[in-house]
Amino acid sequence: MSFAASQQDGFTYNGLGDAYLSFDGTAHIAPNGLLSLTNQDSRYQIGHAFYSLPLQFMNNLSTSTTTVVSFSTTFVFAIASEYGANNLSGQGMAFVIAPSRGLPGALPNQYLGLFNESTNGKSTNHVIAVELDTVYNVEFDTVKGYHVGIDINGLKSVESTPPTYFANGEYRNLSLISGEPVQVWVEYDGIEKQLSVTLAPINVSKPDVPLLSLSQDLSPIILDTMYVGFSASTQTVLTNHYVLGWSFKINGKAQALNLSSLPQLPQPPKLPQTRTKKKSKFLTIGLPIIASIVVLVLLIGGISYFLRRDRNKTKPGEDRKLNNGREPNNWPQKFSYEDLLEATRGFSEDEVIGSGGFGKVYRGLLPTSRIKVAVKKVSHDSRQGSEQFIAEIVSIGKLRHRNLVQLFGYCEHEGVLLLVYDFMPNGSLDKFLYPHELNPSSSTLNRSQSDQPNRRMLDWSQRFQIIKGVASGLFYLHEGWEQVVIHRDIKASNVLLDAEMNARLGDFGLARLHDHGINSAPTSRVVGTPGYIAPEMTEIGMASVSTDVYAFGAFLLEVACGRRPTSAPEKGVSLVGWVSSCWWKGEILKTLDPNLGREYVTQEMLLVLKLGWLCCHTDPTARPTMLQVMQYLKGDAALPEPDLWARDRRDPAPAPGERVGEDISSVSASTGSTSAANESVPSDSR
Repeated sequence: MSFAASQQDGFTYNGLGDAYLSFDGTAHIAPNGLLSLTNQDSRYQIGHAFYSLPLQFMNNLSTSTTTVVSFSTTFVFAIASEYGANNLSGQGMAFVIAPSRGLPGALPNQYLGLFNESTNGKSTNHVIAVELDTVYNVEFDTVKGYHVGIDINGLKSVESTPPTYFANGEYRNLSLISGEPVQVWVEYDGIEKQLSVTLAPINVSKPDVPLLSLSQDLSPIILDTMYVGFSASTQTVLTNHYVLGWSFKINGKAQALNLSSLPQLPQPPKLPQTRTKKKSKFLTIGLPIIASIVVLVLLIGGISYFLRRDRNKTKPGEDRKLNNGREPNNWPQKFSYEDLLEATRGFSEDEVIGSGGFGKVYRGLLPTSRIKVAVKKVSHDSRQGSEQFIAEIVSIGKLRHRNLVQLFGYCEHEGVLLLVYDFMPNGSLDKFLYPHELNPSSSTLNRSQSDQPNRRMLDWSQRFQIIKGVASGLFYLHEGWEQVVIHRDIKASNVLLDAEMNARLGDFGLARLHDHGINSAPTSRVVGTPGYIAPEMTEIGMASVSTDVYAFGAFLLEVACGRRPTSAPEKGVSLVGWVSSCWWKGEILKTLDPNLGREYVTQEMLLVLKLGWLCCHTDPTARPTMLQVMQYLKGDAALPEPDLWARDRRDPAPAPGERVGEDISSVSASTGSTSAANESVPSDSR
């Protein structure tokens, strides 16, 4: 319909070609009238499309009483990812009622283009959304897997459930990412104060039973006039979010859409495939020749299999084979060797951005999508190459979190193992902590071209955000995924920084998995990096979430002190031991990175030092969980009193007359000193 046919109390668009809409981000209208909120051109997108006119939502019953009127909307959407109709997509979309056309400051990824870290959950937002979320995010979601939710002022849905629809007396599952059109009905009864959400495939009539129902008066949230529209966002998976038709009505039932008039969706995106050979000559080869080749290949393959089986027998406690040698259906994309060869310019030495015990890492540009990637090439003579390759695939093939490096896919070619990761343009954290060092033997996943001795120093605000990002990623590994993932190699060189300096934990080559409820995973050897390895690992060889917490504690101290865990001013003392010694002496602020000067927030710095020390407790049971760590860093919980967790540590005992830990309890931001050391303390105002 044309704009002239639209009304300020409602509208109906069978196709959005002539809709009166306002756009921002990547949202646009295709020539056939299809509204595309995001596309498959790039990652981390936001798309907003709002009806341009404000709508009157409040009914003034008297001078002192107002109430939200009834309203109704229906729309048809489709979500199509680069991986087709499997379980990989990102991130989702939402129908939105908001005070303005657009959502300033909103972020992509799990924020769905609705909020950001500071606005999420604030009552001043006055935003209501029905989210069609295709990725589970442990921070916000209670439903694992894709789901539908009703959001009020924040991303923790007040009601949420997996998508289903009611038909013929039963609930049937419904995919949000099939690439097929799905119809949604959202209705609010202003008298009963009831909000309902219903979904169904486009070829199914509206079900009698809604999917979600919320009894709540929306008057405190909805303002007198509001705007209605859609928001969508992506993360690492290239995804199209479409709206095919939309109808809205104030004080009435939204007009039904003419489904036969809706625009056609484009052809489903083709999954990346290996390059095909020319077939003309192949088709002329006779069946006897083909059969001979097949028999020969099977014979050679059988001989090779038995030779490999005898050579690579699995040791007890080691997982060398996966799914009886078959690749599971949910593995990441399999790249062709030719594509990776072209992406890395023949694995040119000029493209090397890192190296380590597993082999070299190359910068690459995928030939078709033009996406920048990091390609880890595991050498033929790598000591644990096959084991590490399988471990990485199993560990991160399905993991989806903004603070983890995304694995795009893999390739196996003539015994060479290749892993393809999202490229992190700012390289590894340790290059920022130690800008005057060059460490070409570092095992970091990738380094940028700017990894030079004059790299800039990180300020405290950036360091604190990186700490919180790594904590969030580690919390997801330990408690937020379907299995427990023990990383086993947390360190600064394995923390990578994206274009916005967000932290991404990477390099899962040593990771181990086990089911929830099991406390540890046995290992045949002590692995990790000296300085980050928990004491019990050398004693009993059991990796656990607690050993990861120890490594995270060493990482905290490293970021705050600007020293590697094996480096301290006192000879023969580790960083943990040195910080402990300074704690006993009441001089813990002397351990800070001198490059920070006085530019830091005292309260945050003390929190990080205390928390790092607590995470490195010699008693594993005294260390916090990552859930507790997150609560401490967010200020949702207070650290325990020092004397409750310091008395049993095997650290240098205080000398007679020394006051234990007094610098923390007696720091005065106003006087800028500690009672123990009379040491200058920076102001906590910045």
